[in-house]
Amino acid sequence: MHLYDYAKGLVLEAGNNLRQWMTEALEIETKSNPNDLVTNVDKAVEQFLVDQITTTYPQHQIIGEEGHGHDVASLEGITWVIDPIDGTLNFVHQGENFAISVGVFKEGKPYAGFVYDVMRDTLYHAKAGFGAYQNERLLEPVADTALAQSIIAVNANWLAGKPISPVLEPIVSASRSTRAYGSAALEIVHVATGQLAAYMTPRLQPWDYAGGMIILNEVGGVATNFLGESLALTHPNSVVVGNKAVHEEIMSQYLQPQHDFLTALHQKYHVKK
Repeated sequence: MHLYDYAKGLVLEAGNNLRQWMTEALEIETKSNPNDLVTNVDKAVEQFLVDQITTTYPQHQIIGEEGHGHDVASLEGITWVIDPIDGTLNFVHQGENFAISVGVFKEGKPYAGFVYDVMRDTLYHAKAGFGAYQNERLLEPVADTALAQSIIAVNANWLAGKPISPVLEPIVSASRSTRAYGSAALEIVHVATGQLAAYMTPRLQPWDYAGGMIILNEVGGVATNFLGESLALTHPNSVVVGNKAVHEEIMSQYLQPQHDFLTALHQKYHVKK
């Protein structure tokens, strides 16, 4: 079976499993802080994906949120970057608004991206160079917008007295309005579909954006860190994604003038340069 078709089927199967496992007892643990949660379902979904991939493609590398491949430094060959549940807080509290996110890379280059909105049974997927889809519907190129006429996504926690707040607040004020969905993968695909014009966060792990950024690329969107650099797959980064026009406006008018401050802040958030 073609790798892309295999990956697509695997993500859908993982989603079916997830919906079944949701009906069983949920075990919740905290990770880095009381709001950083992981459940037995997160672990089960990742283990299912890892087991299937390693059985079918034993030579492939896997980087997964819940412990697999965190020491991967080289992206030679084929690498899968997996988030079994992106939006675990939503999963725990709402039972929806979360996604399975998978990015597949060949020699470090994008090959295929998948973001599965599990409870809406909506799969966003793309093979590099062949367009992006929402289920079976081909997505149109994302339209350019001006920030003043745009809805953007920012987690409000970053606006509440954090060091980055003075940088983000003017961008929020200049936009038409702001939303927070609690799942980076879904927020990135919302940019790809035009529901959002941009999404920003000062710190994000590769498994949160690996699948979504491939989909975004296929509709002409832009994904960089706050310094305008490409997003790395082996360490966390700041992230700003958007249609080309609003991304350029955010970068040139708000982020580039703060370059020295943002460079220092990258070090504060332990983002490797």
